[in-house]
Parts: sequence; structure tokens; C-alpha cells
Amino acid sequence: MAKQKKTKWRAIPRKRRWARPVRLGLALVLALVLTPLVLTPLYIVIRPLSTLMIYERVAVGPVEHQWVRFDDISRSLVASVIMAEDGKYCDHKGVDWVELNKALDGLDARPRGASTIAMQTVKNLFLWSSRSYVRKTIEIPLALYADKILGKRRLMEIYLNIAEFGPGLFGVEAAARHYFGRSAAKLSRRQSALLTASLPNPSARDPADPSPGLEARARAIEQQADIAGAYIVCLYP
Repeated sequence: MAKQKKTKWRAIPRKRRWARPVRLGLALVLALVLTPLVLTPLYIVIRPLSTLMIYERVAVGPVEHQWVRFDDISRSLVASVIMAEDGKYCDHKGVDWVELNKALDGLDARPRGASTIAMQTVKNLFLWSSRSYVRKTIEIPLALYADKILGKRRLMEIYLNIAEFGPGLFGVEAAARHYFGRSAAKLSRRQSALLTASLPNPSARDPADPSPGLEARARAIEQQADIAGAYIVCLYP
């Protein structure tokens, strides 16, 4: 009687089982790092889109957006945004370490605050919206890089052109025309302050029909913008 050969089943080595997921993970990390490094210098001359704008166009439908040059944006709006969002914009190099350390000292489980305009810009361009330590950790070196490569005026121009001002509404030109029926160059001090006050939560705030809370915040921003001269010198040489 012929002996049956025993088939030997060899388990896949543990190293091989994990090799493919590890390679995939490393490839994703590499893409996440290299994409901003390559694209940021191109944005000196190319008009970029934010990740949210791309998502809205693909998943939801058309968005309201119209690019406008920095010199065609009301100075009152620039002053309002600087004073409300990043008062030390002209002094730091993309990250306000003092405010960041204060925010980190007060963290429990969720990071908050201390996002400079450079940090918000790279987040809008390359990252995701939900708060996390991972996103904040990536934001910091990207903000330093963007500030160095793009410079203050171009960085501000990009930020104001890709910031979300409402559902499917991006950039100051589209926002000015949508809410007030005028160009970003013609915005008044009050209109500029109202648009700025809506930035932290644009989906729930309407600058054209402000709540009492939004009105109060806009008044405070308008008063700050009136004394913004020394805070915006790097943008108006």
C-alpha cells in the first residue's frame, strides 16, 4: 500500500504578513510629507484650492469661489483678520510659540486654539479639518515652511482666497459678493468685521443677518482693526 505524502502547510512568516501594510503606511506618510514640500513652492505663482473645496466640488456640487489679488482686497478686511486671527502675524515665522505653549498647557484630550494664519492655511491646503494631535504636529513644520517659502503677502493672499465663509462658499471675493453684493475691495469696516467674525464657524454664522453675539464680536474686531497699523506693516511696505 502506497504511503500518502503528507502535505506540509507552512504558516506565512509574521514579517511577511505585516510587510505589505507597513509598506502602504510608509508610502502614505511619504506622500503626506512630500506633497506639501513639492506644491508649496508652486503656489508662489499657481492659485491653489483647499482640500475642502475639492471635496465639496466632488461630493456635493459647484462651489462659489473667485480668486482676487491681495491688492484688490479691502485693507479693513486684512486688518480685521490679522487682529482677530493672528495678531503677531508680522512678527513670528509661521508659528506663535508663546500662544501654542499656552494652549498645549491647557489641553485635556482635544487640542484647541493657537492656530496662526500660516497653520490655518496649510491645514486648508493639505490636511483635514478634525482636531487632533497628529494634525497639529504636522501643521507646525508645514506652517514654518510655508511662511518661509511664500512670504507674508502671498501667504495672506492664499488664506483669504481659500478660507470658508459658508457652505460651499470660499474666499473673500465670493463672500463679499454673496453677503453684501460688492467686491472684496469695496468692503466697509463693519462688513469686514462681520466676515471676520464668522470665520471660526462659517456654516452657522451669517454676516448679512448677524445674531446679537456675532454683532458684538464684529464690533470688538472693528475696534481692534482701527488700531492695526503696526500689526500689518509687513503686508503694506
